[in-house]
Amino acid sequence: MEVNFRKVEDDFMKPETDTRNPCHHGAGEGSTLLFDKHTERWVVGLSDTLSTEAPVRTGLFIGGQERQTAETISVADPAKPGVVVGEAAAASAADVADAVAAAKAAYPAWSALSTAERARQMADAIAGIADDRDTDAAILSQENGKIRMESWVDALVFEIRWNLALMIADDVDAGKTLPVVPGIPVTTEVSYQSLGVVTIIVPFNWPIAILAASLPHALLAGNTVIVKPPPSAPLATTRVVQRVAEKLPAGVLNVVTGKDENMGALIQNPDIAKVCFTGSVNGGKRIMEMAAKSLTRVTLELGGNDAAIFAEDAIIDDVHLDRLYAAIFDSTGQICMNAKRIYVHRSRMQEVVDGLSARLEKAVIGYGLDEGTTMGPLHSPVQKAFVEEIIEEAKDSGATVLEFGELPGGDLAGGNFLRPAIVVDPDPELRVVSQEQFGPVIPIIPFDTEEEAVHVANDTWGGLCGSVWTADPATATRIGNQLVCGYVFVNDHGATRLDLRAPFGGMKQSGIGREQGIEGIRAFQDTRSIGVIDPEALAQMAH
Repeated sequence: MEVNFRKVEDDFMKPETDTRNPCHHGAGEGSTLLFDKHTERWVVGLSDTLSTEAPVRTGLFIGGQERQTAETISVADPAKPGVVVGEAAAASAADVADAVAAAKAAYPAWSALSTAERARQMADAIAGIADDRDTDAAILSQENGKIRMESWVDALVFEIRWNLALMIADDVDAGKTLPVVPGIPVTTEVSYQSLGVVTIIVPFNWPIAILAASLPHALLAGNTVIVKPPPSAPLATTRVVQRVAEKLPAGVLNVVTGKDENMGALIQNPDIAKVCFTGSVNGGKRIMEMAAKSLTRVTLELGGNDAAIFAEDAIIDDVHLDRLYAAIFDSTGQICMNAKRIYVHRSRMQEVVDGLSARLEKAVIGYGLDEGTTMGPLHSPVQKAFVEEIIEEAKDSGATVLEFGELPGGDLAGGNFLRPAIVVDPDPELRVVSQEQFGPVIPIIPFDTEEEAVHVANDTWGGLCGSVWTADPATATRIGNQLVCGYVFVNDHGATRLDLRAPFGGMKQSGIGREQGIEGIRAFQDTRSIGVIDPEALAQMAH
């Protein structure tokens, strides 16, 4: 089975001290992981025991203890109407307060440790996380809807990002000295300090992987953390976090699931030092409004309306078309950094339309755990209705809309499935262009000049990612430097090629702050400056 996840380098897989074969690391029992350099794909053999026979039940994990609740959240299978995947504990306001108190109590001892000691404990905590990966993937596939291999990679990326954070532990405390200069008789040491208790809120689409863009960085910086998984798909994330938390000191890492009305204290409790939220733009605005009442810091990684620009000299062969297809339709289009608008030089327009069409004709829409399925359902009925609506709007406008694939029947009839679609040269005012679709539909729009392409790419509310497709590195640099976004890909786009070492985040309404890398560490720290008067310099000033 192939994994469309090309950007895992050998040295990403474990810290440099690990001597195991990285190409096999991360696979659970019965699974193997190999990179095929020819196809640029990870080839994974999974065990055959991927389905979960009984509904899954997860609890809260607070102060080193699992806690069950009388009230629970039922987690629906988005592919099978009426089917419940499992139940998650529904925290009360008192449970949330206990989680904050536990994290606060654990903070002094955790922050007092050296960074090297925290890194050692975190390395021990992540050890063996792959042992249950096949089961984690099966659960995530059922509660999320995406195909099982994407779910498996979702859990894999958690471990990769965790270990990448540990690899920069030596940089965490790297401060600087400001020496005496004329007029300033002071030597100042600038260092970094942790913040306190941090809340991390993750979305449904890639919850485990996205969590690791911030969780290990927050912990390594010396903070304690409360994780809030998505209420519509909390099960697999809760399982993974709890296994790690059980190996850390009590209260350092906690997980709370529940209904939003009981979660306010995760943002507004005065003991919360920071909230890190990944989700929609409107969700980010609500988080920011709530956090403002207590002046709580925020990092917001929100939606995007990413533009991919195909220059006149773009290489449009099978390799690049495969990359583009993945950049658009992975996870049924439900990835924040997917390509959402494709701008193609008019002379190359038909090549792109034909290339994507040929791939969509082979799409198999179905259940995420079924062998051969390449595209699962949308996660929610609301999102399905929205995507259907913007496709119909495009049809009504007179735009050419190409639809592909067959909807499944049987016990999948009525699930959140949609036929993937291409909208050719739509009016730019249509919502399929101006809004984030977050579904299996893509507008392909011609342009005539480079200036026009850059203008329309930037003429949007968001600025998460962008991409330039060209045979000329100078063209890539020239166009890329003009795109108003946080990350620019060249001849690729999306999560499959993201450098997990680099700072990641958006501009405009795509977010505030950065995750990953040392910038991701600094997001969970603040500076402390200690100035010491230099008597000799002070005396010289007196003369």
